[in-house]
Formats: sequence, structure tokens, C-alpha cells
Amino acid sequence: MPSGQQRARARASAITPGKRRSTQVEQLPADKVRALLGGHRPSPAQRRIAQYITDHLTEAAFLSITDLAERVGVSQPSVTRFATSLGFSGYPALREALQPIALSAVAGSPESVAQEDRRNELQAAVDAEIANLESLRRVFADPDQVLGTGRELARSVPLTVLGLRISVSLAEYFAYAASRIHPDVRLVSRGGSVAYDALLQSREAGGTWVLAFAMPRHSKETLAAMRAARSTGLRVALITDVTHGPLVEEADVAFTAGTGSRLVFDSYAAPGVISAAILQAMADADPERTQLRLEKYEQAAEQHDFFLGL
Repeated sequence: MPSGQQRARARASAITPGKRRSTQVEQLPADKVRALLGGHRPSPAQRRIAQYITDHLTEAAFLSITDLAERVGVSQPSVTRFATSLGFSGYPALREALQPIALSAVAGSPESVAQEDRRNELQAAVDAEIANLESLRRVFADPDQVLGTGRELARSVPLTVLGLRISVSLAEYFAYAASRIHPDVRLVSRGGSVAYDALLQSREAGGTWVLAFAMPRHSKETLAAMRAARSTGLRVALITDVTHGPLVEEADVAFTAGTGSRLVFDSYAAPGVISAAILQAMADADPERTQLRLEKYEQAAEQHDFFLGL
């Protein structure tokens, strides 16, 4: 079996410039670096390292581990963990793979260098989210799963919404909106025994479904809470960014929505759209209840002057 360093060299050779057919488009150096560093879910500190290497390739590829850690503002062990998470034996092996790419960037044509200089990482992040939404649009070509899940969630009284750690914000959005059209929505944003108590109470009160959010980095607490929900007799609908794995296997129904991972922290355009689509399906599943609850809320909002009259 090849060692981690041998696998790393194989990956590097796969993206090192060589003979190509005339119809193949030459990759920019930064794209080669992203291909080398891609395929895993780094921590925020690791993303800072990856971003620094991408932005300062010709310098970073020749830095010592001490110098790279200092420039990025992380510890040396963080750099080592970053390298090993990519399959390298350590930072020297990663640096060895980066150096040919850096040398090709130095020797690149003026046109390639100019194109590289024009890259805007913020625009690239938006482009990645557009790709996620385009993928979601293809999924919505067959809306039956969304509509069916919306009907089931609308019938579950109470309805539990689960989101832990980074997924709390998506869960809070869904629970806030769902409470406008559903009579009993319960948000679970803490794990452990607190989550188990809330899930058990929801089931005993007559609830049948939980909607769980699991965005990267996926927490063990979320998986434990999903298993706890199923142990009480609740069914689980999941919104996540992966198509397989223990989280998906534990769910009764799963919706996959890609997250934007080009910045230090993920962005959630596609998960937000799926959330809104399920809310729409819930509203359509019981239109009379939806209309009655929305009208009552608008009356309360007007009576208590909740909003600015812009």
C-alpha cells in the first residue's frame, strides 16, 4: 500500500503541467493549488492556511513551517495537521508538492499571470454559490420529495427543529418562520441530555417528525441527537451538504444542499432555499391554518407596532 507521501506525490503529479491535448484548457496555478488542497472539510484555521498558500503561492511554497505559521497567524502544529489532513506525511511533503506549481506560476505566460491577478476571491465565492443553486434547481425539477416532507412536517404537532453548533442559525430561521404557520414548533439548539429531554417530550406530546440541520463541520452531537430522536419513535428529515455517511443513513429523508466553502466560514445559500421550499410546502399542506395564523400574526404585529413603516 502506498505511503501518505507517495499518495501526495501522485496527486501532485496529476496536476503538474505536462503534455496535454491541444483542445485542453491550461489550468491556472491557483486552480491547481485548489485541486491539491480540495476534497476535505478544513477547520477555520486550516482554511486560513489554504487561503494564504493560494494567495501567496510563489512565496508560501518555499517557506519553512515556522515562517508559514507566523505569516498565517496559526501554530506550527496547525500547519502540520493541515498537511496530514490532506494525506501528506507532513508539511515538508506538502511543500514539495507545491513547489512545482509555484515554479510554473513564475514561468507562466503574461496572459496567464494577468488572468490570475484578476481573480477575485469574493466573486469566486459567489460563483460557487451560484453553482450550488443551479444544482438545487435541477433537484427541484421533481418537487415530490419536498412537497411530501412539507406535508409530514405540517402534520407533526409538535414539530421539532434541531440545529447544533454552526447549524443553529439555519434551525432558528426555520423554526421562527414555521411558528408563523404551525401551532407548536420546538427548537432544539443544545446537544447531550438537554436535546434528548426535548426530543422525548416532543414525542410524548404527539410529535412525529424532527427536521435536523447538519452543516460542516458535522458534529458528533448532531448524530447522537438524531439517533436519540429515532429511539423515541420520531422520524427524522435532514438538510445537509453530503449525500452519504452516518448522518444521511440515520435520516428517514435527506436533502442535500451544497455549502459555499471558498471563504473562511461557509455560506448557506442553497440550504436556505431548501428551508424556504419546505416552509412553502408546509404552508400549502394546510392552507386554511396557514391563512388563519398569518392573519392573526399580522393583526398582533399591527396592534403592538412590531415593525418600522418603511
